[in-house]
Amino acid sequence: MQPHHSAPLGKIAVAAQDSAQRDRAQALAQQLGTHCVEPGQAHAPPAVQALLWVGAGALSLQAVAAGGRSPGPISVDFGGAAMRHRRRGGQNELLGKAVGIGKKPALAVLDATAGLGRDSFVLADLGCAVVLAEREPVVLALLDDGLERAARAEDAWLNRVAGRMTLHHGEASTLPAAVLNTLDVIYLDPMFPERDKSAAVKKEMALFQTLFAGGTTADDAAQLLDWALGCDVARVVVKRPLRAPCLTPQQPSHTIAGKAVRYDVYVLRSLR
Repeated sequence: MQPHHSAPLGKIAVAAQDSAQRDRAQALAQQLGTHCVEPGQAHAPPAVQALLWVGAGALSLQAVAAGGRSPGPISVDFGGAAMRHRRRGGQNELLGKAVGIGKKPALAVLDATAGLGRDSFVLADLGCAVVLAEREPVVLALLDDGLERAARAEDAWLNRVAGRMTLHHGEASTLPAAVLNTLDVIYLDPMFPERDKSAAVKKEMALFQTLFAGGTTADDAAQLLDWALGCDVARVVVKRPLRAPCLTPQQPSHTIAGKAVRYDVYVLRSLR
Protein backbone atom coordinates (compact mmCIF):
# COMPACT_ATOMS: atom_id res chain seq x y z
CA MET A 1 0.00 0.00 0.00
CA GLN A 2 1.01 3.63 -0.47
CA PRO A 3 1.18 5.92 2.57
CA HIS A 4 -2.17 7.64 3.01
CA HIS A 5 -1.95 11.40 2.69
CA SER A 6 -5.16 12.33 0.92
CA ALA A 7 -6.55 15.77 1.77
CA PRO A 8 -10.24 16.54 2.10
CA LEU A 9 -10.75 18.48 -1.12
CA GLY A 10 -12.89 21.02 0.76
CA LYS A 11 -9.55 22.45 1.94
CA ILE A 12 -8.50 23.17 -1.64
CA ALA A 13 -10.29 25.19 -4.32
CA VAL A 14 -9.34 25.78 -7.94
CA ALA A 15 -8.90 29.38 -9.09
CA ALA A 16 -8.45 30.90 -12.54
CA GLN A 17 -5.79 33.59 -12.71
CA ASP A 18 -7.83 35.44 -15.33
CA SER A 19 -11.06 35.04 -17.29
CA ALA A 20 -9.26 33.33 -20.18
CA GLN A 21 -8.54 30.38 -17.86
CA ARG A 22 -12.08 30.10 -16.44
CA ASP A 23 -13.10 27.07 -18.50
CA ARG A 24 -9.90 25.18 -17.69
CA ALA A 25 -10.27 25.99 -14.01
CA GLN A 26 -13.89 24.87 -13.92
CA ALA A 27 -13.03 21.61 -15.71
CA LEU A 28 -10.20 20.89 -13.25
CA ALA A 29 -12.45 21.68 -10.27
CA GLN A 30 -15.06 19.26 -11.61
CA GLN A 31 -12.38 16.61 -12.16
CA LEU A 32 -11.13 17.01 -8.58
CA GLY A 33 -14.58 17.23 -7.05
CA THR A 34 -14.03 20.63 -5.49
CA HIS A 35 -15.26 24.16 -6.16
CA CYS A 36 -13.90 26.88 -8.40
CA VAL A 37 -13.16 30.45 -7.33
CA GLU A 38 -14.15 32.86 -10.05
CA PRO A 39 -11.61 35.42 -11.36
CA GLY A 40 -11.87 38.61 -9.37
CA GLN A 41 -13.62 36.96 -6.42
CA ALA A 42 -12.31 38.77 -3.37
CA HIS A 43 -12.00 35.86 -0.97
CA ALA A 44 -11.87 32.08 -1.04
CA PRO A 45 -14.57 30.24 0.95
CA PRO A 46 -13.75 30.10 4.69
CA ALA A 47 -12.82 26.38 4.76
CA VAL A 48 -10.33 26.71 1.91
CA GLN A 49 -6.69 26.57 3.02
CA ALA A 50 -5.05 26.53 -0.43
CA LEU A 51 -5.80 27.50 -4.00
CA LEU A 52 -4.82 25.53 -7.07
CA TRP A 53 -4.11 28.31 -9.56
CA VAL A 54 -4.79 27.76 -13.26
CA GLY A 55 -2.89 30.22 -15.43
CA ALA A 56 -1.24 30.49 -18.81
CA GLY A 57 1.98 29.12 -17.27
CA ALA A 58 2.38 26.42 -14.66
CA LEU A 59 -0.38 25.00 -12.50
CA SER A 60 0.47 26.01 -8.93
CA LEU A 61 -0.69 25.41 -5.37
CA GLN A 62 -0.63 28.27 -2.86
CA ALA A 63 -1.64 28.50 0.78
CA VAL A 64 -4.35 30.98 1.70
CA ALA A 65 -3.26 33.12 4.65
CA ALA A 66 -4.94 35.92 6.56
CA GLY A 67 -3.71 39.38 5.69
CA GLY A 68 -2.45 38.36 2.26
CA ARG A 69 0.86 37.02 3.57
CA SER A 70 0.71 33.68 1.78
CA PRO A 71 4.04 32.10 0.86
CA GLY A 72 4.83 31.81 -2.83
CA PRO A 73 3.11 29.16 -4.93
CA ILE A 74 4.38 25.58 -5.43
CA SER A 75 4.55 24.06 -8.89
CA VAL A 76 6.34 21.22 -10.67
CA ASP A 77 8.98 22.76 -12.94
CA PHE A 78 11.42 20.11 -14.12
CA GLY A 79 13.20 22.57 -16.39
CA GLY A 80 13.57 25.28 -13.77
CA ALA A 81 16.74 26.60 -12.20
CA ALA A 82 16.36 24.52 -9.03
CA MET A 83 16.24 21.22 -10.93
CA ARG A 84 19.10 22.22 -13.24
CA HIS A 85 21.16 23.11 -10.18
CA ARG A 86 20.30 19.79 -8.57
CA ARG A 87 21.65 17.91 -11.61
CA ARG A 88 25.11 18.98 -10.47
CA GLY A 89 24.60 17.94 -6.84
CA GLY A 90 26.61 15.19 -5.19
CA GLN A 91 23.46 13.62 -3.77
CA ASN A 92 22.51 12.45 -7.27
CA GLU A 93 25.58 10.22 -7.31
CA LEU A 94 24.50 8.65 -4.00
CA LEU A 95 20.95 8.05 -5.29
CA GLY A 96 22.30 6.58 -8.51
CA LYS A 97 24.61 4.26 -6.62
CA ALA A 98 21.77 3.19 -4.32
CA VAL A 99 19.46 2.15 -7.16
CA GLY A 100 22.31 0.46 -9.04
CA ILE A 101 23.11 2.80 -11.94
CA GLY A 102 25.74 1.10 -14.12
CA LYS A 103 24.90 -2.43 -13.06
CA LYS A 104 22.30 -2.81 -15.82
CA PRO A 105 21.46 -0.55 -18.79
CA ALA A 106 18.23 1.45 -18.57
CA LEU A 107 17.04 0.41 -15.14
CA ALA A 108 13.26 0.32 -14.65
CA VAL A 109 12.44 2.07 -11.36
CA LEU A 110 9.15 2.61 -9.54
CA ASP A 111 9.06 5.73 -7.38
CA ALA A 112 6.28 4.52 -5.10
CA THR A 113 5.95 7.86 -3.27
CA ALA A 114 6.41 10.32 -6.11
CA GLY A 115 5.38 13.56 -4.39
CA LEU A 116 6.55 16.47 -6.55
CA GLY A 117 8.69 14.13 -8.65
CA ARG A 118 12.16 15.55 -8.03
CA ASP A 119 13.90 12.26 -7.24
CA SER A 120 12.02 10.63 -10.13
CA PHE A 121 13.36 13.30 -12.46
CA VAL A 122 16.92 12.81 -11.20
CA LEU A 123 16.62 9.06 -11.80
CA ALA A 124 15.25 9.64 -15.30
CA ASP A 125 18.09 12.07 -15.97
CA LEU A 126 20.49 9.29 -14.93
CA GLY A 127 18.98 7.10 -17.66
CA CYS A 128 16.31 5.14 -15.75
CA ALA A 129 12.80 4.49 -17.02
CA VAL A 130 10.74 5.73 -14.08
CA VAL A 131 7.13 5.05 -13.12
CA LEU A 132 5.84 7.66 -10.65
CA ALA A 133 3.02 6.44 -8.41
CA GLU A 134 0.98 9.11 -6.61
CA ARG A 135 -2.50 8.86 -5.11
CA GLU A 136 -3.25 12.44 -4.00
CA PRO A 137 -5.35 14.04 -6.80
CA VAL A 138 -4.00 17.58 -6.33
CA VAL A 139 -0.38 16.43 -6.40
CA LEU A 140 -1.21 14.32 -9.47
CA ALA A 141 -2.57 17.43 -11.18
CA LEU A 142 0.70 19.27 -10.45
CA LEU A 143 2.76 16.34 -11.74
CA ASP A 144 0.63 16.00 -14.87
CA ASP A 145 1.10 19.68 -15.59
CA GLY A 146 4.87 19.56 -14.99
CA LEU A 147 5.37 16.52 -17.22
CA GLU A 148 3.23 18.00 -19.99
CA ARG A 149 5.18 21.26 -19.98
CA ALA A 150 8.50 19.36 -19.95
CA ALA A 151 7.40 17.22 -22.90
CA ARG A 152 6.48 20.21 -25.06
CA ALA A 153 9.38 22.47 -24.03
CA GLU A 154 11.85 23.65 -26.67
CA ASP A 155 14.64 21.82 -24.87
CA ALA A 156 15.83 18.48 -26.24
CA TRP A 157 17.37 17.41 -22.92
CA LEU A 158 14.17 18.15 -20.99
CA ASN A 159 12.08 16.32 -23.61
CA ARG A 160 14.31 13.24 -23.39
CA VAL A 161 14.21 13.06 -19.60
CA ALA A 162 10.43 13.61 -19.42
CA GLY A 163 10.05 10.88 -22.04
CA ARG A 164 11.50 8.37 -19.55
CA MET A 165 8.83 9.22 -16.95
CA THR A 166 5.37 7.66 -16.73
CA LEU A 167 2.78 8.80 -14.20
CA HIS A 168 0.54 6.24 -12.49
CA HIS A 169 -2.62 7.67 -10.94
CA GLY A 170 -3.10 5.72 -7.74
CA GLU A 171 -1.34 3.65 -5.12
CA ALA A 172 1.81 1.82 -6.17
CA SER A 173 0.11 -1.48 -5.30
CA THR A 174 -2.52 -0.85 -8.00
CA LEU A 175 0.03 -0.96 -10.81
CA PRO A 176 -0.86 -3.62 -13.39
CA ALA A 177 1.11 -6.85 -13.08
CA ALA A 178 2.46 -6.26 -16.58
CA VAL A 179 4.21 -3.11 -15.29
CA LEU A 180 5.30 -4.54 -11.93
CA ASN A 181 6.90 -7.49 -13.70
CA THR A 182 9.20 -5.16 -15.68
CA LEU A 183 10.62 -3.35 -12.64
CA ASP A 184 14.21 -3.66 -11.42
CA VAL A 185 14.00 -1.33 -8.39
CA ILE A 186 11.35 0.13 -6.10
CA TYR A 187 12.28 3.46 -4.53
CA LEU A 188 10.59 4.89 -1.43
CA ASP A 189 10.84 8.33 0.14
CA PRO A 190 8.22 8.47 2.91
CA MET A 191 8.73 12.27 3.23
CA PHE A 192 8.99 12.46 7.01
CA PRO A 193 10.27 13.98 9.14
CA GLU A 194 11.34 17.22 7.45
CA ARG A 195 15.00 16.93 6.45
CA ASP A 196 15.89 19.84 4.23
CA LYS A 197 16.39 23.24 5.85
CA SER A 198 16.05 25.22 2.61
CA ALA A 199 13.26 27.79 2.59
CA ALA A 200 11.60 26.31 -0.50
CA VAL A 201 11.42 22.79 0.91
CA LYS A 202 10.24 24.02 4.32
CA LYS A 203 7.46 25.99 2.58
CA GLU A 204 6.36 22.92 0.63
CA MET A 205 6.48 20.60 3.63
CA ALA A 206 4.53 23.07 5.79
CA LEU A 207 1.79 23.35 3.16
CA PHE A 208 1.64 19.59 2.58
CA GLN A 209 1.47 18.92 6.32
CA THR A 210 -1.43 21.39 6.60
CA LEU A 211 -3.37 20.00 3.65
CA PHE A 212 -2.59 16.33 4.08
CA ALA A 213 -2.71 16.17 7.88
CA GLY A 214 -2.69 12.68 9.31
CA GLY A 215 -0.71 11.63 6.26
CA THR A 216 2.36 9.45 6.08
CA THR A 217 3.06 7.68 9.35
CA ALA A 218 5.76 5.25 10.35
CA ASP A 219 3.23 2.41 10.19
CA ASP A 220 2.12 3.43 6.68
CA ALA A 221 5.71 3.58 5.48
CA ALA A 222 6.55 0.23 7.08
CA GLN A 223 3.57 -1.38 5.32
CA LEU A 224 4.67 0.12 2.03
CA LEU A 225 8.18 -1.25 2.53
CA ASP A 226 6.77 -4.70 3.33
CA TRP A 227 4.74 -4.56 0.11
CA ALA A 228 7.80 -3.52 -1.91
CA LEU A 229 9.95 -6.29 -0.42
CA GLY A 230 7.30 -8.78 -1.51
CA CYS A 231 7.52 -7.68 -5.15
CA ASP A 232 9.69 -9.48 -7.70
CA VAL A 233 12.38 -6.81 -8.00
CA ALA A 234 16.15 -6.83 -7.64
CA ARG A 235 16.30 -4.23 -4.91
CA VAL A 236 14.29 -1.83 -2.80
CA VAL A 237 15.78 1.54 -1.81
CA VAL A 238 14.46 3.66 1.06
CA LYS A 239 15.50 7.29 1.58
CA ARG A 240 15.80 8.14 5.28
CA PRO A 241 17.05 10.99 7.46
CA LEU A 242 20.66 10.26 8.32
CA ARG A 243 20.11 9.23 11.96
CA ALA A 244 16.55 7.88 11.73
CA PRO A 245 15.88 4.23 12.56
CA CYS A 246 15.12 1.72 9.82
CA LEU A 247 11.46 1.51 8.87
CA THR A 248 11.13 -2.15 9.85
CA PRO A 249 13.11 -4.64 11.94
CA GLN A 250 14.46 -6.12 8.69
CA GLN A 251 17.87 -4.55 8.28
CA PRO A 252 19.02 -3.36 4.84
CA SER A 253 21.72 -5.21 2.94
CA HIS A 254 23.79 -2.04 3.03
CA THR A 255 23.45 1.71 3.47
CA ILE A 256 24.76 4.62 1.43
CA ALA A 257 25.00 7.75 3.57
CA GLY A 258 25.36 11.42 2.67
CA LYS A 259 25.56 14.48 4.90
CA ALA A 260 21.83 14.73 5.66
CA VAL A 261 20.17 11.60 4.28
CA ARG A 262 20.97 7.98 3.73
CA TYR A 263 19.70 5.28 1.39
CA ASP A 264 18.84 1.91 2.90
CA VAL A 265 19.33 -0.69 0.17
CA TYR A 266 17.59 -4.06 0.34
CA VAL A 267 19.19 -6.34 -2.25
CA LEU A 268 16.86 -9.19 -3.22
CA ARG A 269 18.76 -10.46 -6.26
CA SER A 270 21.41 -9.36 -8.73
CA LEU A 271 20.67 -6.57 -11.18
CA ARG A 272 22.99 -8.07 -13.77
